[in-house]
Amino acid sequence: MLDLLIHDATLPDGRRQIGVAVQDGLIADLGPHLTPASAPAVQTVDAQGMLLSAPFVDAHFHMDATLSYGLPRVNQSGTLLEGIALWGELKPDLTQEALVERALAYCDWAVAKGLLAVRTHVDVCDPRLLAVDALLEVKRRVSPYLDLQLVAFPQDGVLRAPGAMALLKESLRRGVDVVGGIPHFERTMADGALSVKLLCELAAELGKRVDMHCDESDDPLSRHVETLAFETHRLGLQGRVTGSHLTSMHSMDNYYVSKLIPLMAEAQLGVVANPLINITLQGRHDSYPKRRGMTRVPELMAAGLTVAFGHDCVMDPWYSLGSGDMLEVAHMGLHVAQMTSQAAMQQCFEAVTTHPAKLLGLEDRFGLAVGREASFVLLQAQDPVEAIRLRAHRLGVWCQGRMLAESPPLETRLHLAGRPGGIDFLKR
Repeated sequence: MLDLLIHDATLPDGRRQIGVAVQDGLIADLGPHLTPASAPAVQTVDAQGMLLSAPFVDAHFHMDATLSYGLPRVNQSGTLLEGIALWGELKPDLTQEALVERALAYCDWAVAKGLLAVRTHVDVCDPRLLAVDALLEVKRRVSPYLDLQLVAFPQDGVLRAPGAMALLKESLRRGVDVVGGIPHFERTMADGALSVKLLCELAAELGKRVDMHCDESDDPLSRHVETLAFETHRLGLQGRVTGSHLTSMHSMDNYYVSKLIPLMAEAQLGVVANPLINITLQGRHDSYPKRRGMTRVPELMAAGLTVAFGHDCVMDPWYSLGSGDMLEVAHMGLHVAQMTSQAAMQQCFEAVTTHPAKLLGLEDRFGLAVGREASFVLLQAQDPVEAIRLRAHRLGVWCQGRMLAESPPLETRLHLAGRPGGIDFLKR
């Protein structure tokens, strides 16, 4: 007898009336032939035609700062610079206990939203490495149900901040997974390029992945992604390096981009755009017309690069909003990038599910295929486009066949004469 059978589900690729059989935490079988009559199970779930998806994955987040909104004060201007100043004020008062508590609370939010893998950047420029130790503890505690991948992030610049390189190396020694960087925050363009070189060489030496905040600027001459692509190719790191933000690309001229994107594709760079934060923080020096502030997502996807969307921030010094909902991220990304064709909207759904899973090296674990982990989310929607349109309600979340969260179907009761008694907003 199976451990779990979910039947009459719709899959993101359009297949309908599909059953998913689970045994020992893995997907044992999948197809229209699986019904309660043909595949008895200890637990059976009728999906009633709703969308069963691979779990959501956030490829770019800052969990060391999450849920710290209002500490030590509120960002009144809502700007990047005031957020950086606030974080500097908060750092001396941070405690490991408070960091762990806030991060665990956010992981609860993530699970409730079907978000089962997060790559989070952790600031390594504090000599105490408080955030590093805190998030390593959180990673250990949530590992049974959430894949937390840590990036050693020298937020104040690995060359600019005294002792930052030694602190970054120590964080990797303690168990941090990925080498990070922020070349555009170094003192000069030359120092930025040197930081990319040194950090990629360190990653190659240690067998680590790389994920750099790169060119998070409106400056069209901030071109560190070019160096990142070069070093990736030189060191044979293809497929293991990600450039996050890349917002300067929205300001670059098309001729230069026509050269840059093929270089990125040759290096098999991963790309993470952060729609909510990019359009909020960029373009602040513009009057009108205002730049959108997000990298060239459709063009990068068309060139064959793996592009994911990240949430970046939730209720922290830089961003006072957010709830851990990756469908909200996809919804914003779709609009900002004008990705409104049927195929493009599907790509936006993939940018918060399968694409980030690939960037995190989880493509062999996550996904609706026989032999993969039985980790998925049941959404109150009938297809990916509808899921984005509604920021669909999560009906159930499973990790390795074990239910982690569930909610009753969402329905609004109406009290209008001559009209239906309820509405669920699905297209019928």
